[in-house]
Amino acid sequence: MYKADYREEKVMRAGKVLHGLQRSLERCDLCARECGVNRLKGEKGFCSSGAELMLYSYGPHHGEEPPLSGKNGSGTIFFSHCSMACVYCQNHKFSYHGAGKTITIGDLRDIMLELQDIGCHNINLVSPTHYVPPIVEALRSAWSVGLELPVVYNTGGYDSPHIIKDLEGLVDIYLTDMRYASDSMSTRYSSAPGYMSNNRAIVSEMFRQTGTMEISQGLAHRGLIIRLLMLPDGISGTAETLEFISREIGKDVYLSVMSQYYPVHKALSYKEIARKISRKEHERVTEKMCELGFHKGWVQPFESEFDKDLTGENLQANI
Repeated sequence: MYKADYREEKVMRAGKVLHGLQRSLERCDLCARECGVNRLKGEKGFCSSGAELMLYSYGPHHGEEPPLSGKNGSGTIFFSHCSMACVYCQNHKFSYHGAGKTITIGDLRDIMLELQDIGCHNINLVSPTHYVPPIVEALRSAWSVGLELPVVYNTGGYDSPHIIKDLEGLVDIYLTDMRYASDSMSTRYSSAPGYMSNNRAIVSEMFRQTGTMEISQGLAHRGLIIRLLMLPDGISGTAETLEFISREIGKDVYLSVMSQYYPVHKALSYKEIARKISRKEHERVTEKMCELGFHKGWVQPFESEFDKDLTGENLQANI
């Protein structure tokens, strides 16, 4: 829980960066795509987001990493739309098709406070990239009236580097994907050109800001968790990404290596990803982790059950 003086620091920091963030909506550069549209005038770029917040669902979520979910759940807020377009997206109902409801900054503040009141361990912002300016404004308001929970920035890893720099001092925990080690793969399967170099730059910045994960009494308070989703046919390049992490960030970072890939959405139209990963593919990654000396985090076992109850397809809009 934040102390009052720490909340005040966050309020002041948010106030300093808000003007610049709002200007980003005039020539949108919130993600690495940098569409340049004026969202304040109703123009929409790749993600189809306007100037107002769109939310699909919120509530306690027990399917995140253990120190985030804890006993009472992570206070997860699922935003509509996305800056990427993964052909295998589990949340396509609201990330790709835009299901959800427009809410105000005041509404978002009240949701954060409600999640705190019901005992959630953190405020977990899922796919926040394209809504950073109003999110920061809502956080500033929430901190002003007593929000004390750690803030989790849960992203696919296609954010603009300057946006991540602006979030220093505002985000406590970065939960980020490192989805690809090849731009050709990121373009083909997620419509995200330039993903690799951009992703590596922002993850390095996230680690600079927050450092190694701090966990107390089983709950995360500050730090970085890197998610690595293993895709079939080596498409994710997970072994190569592990080498980068080892070289540039270090072996003490917390990793969350996921074997849960399941072909949904448009994945069945791509023969190479129209299946789960194989045992050999799983072993290749786990052996690489051992070889490089990683020792913190979580690895889903091979053939772990795909729990559809934890996917966006089964979340209910509740706003």
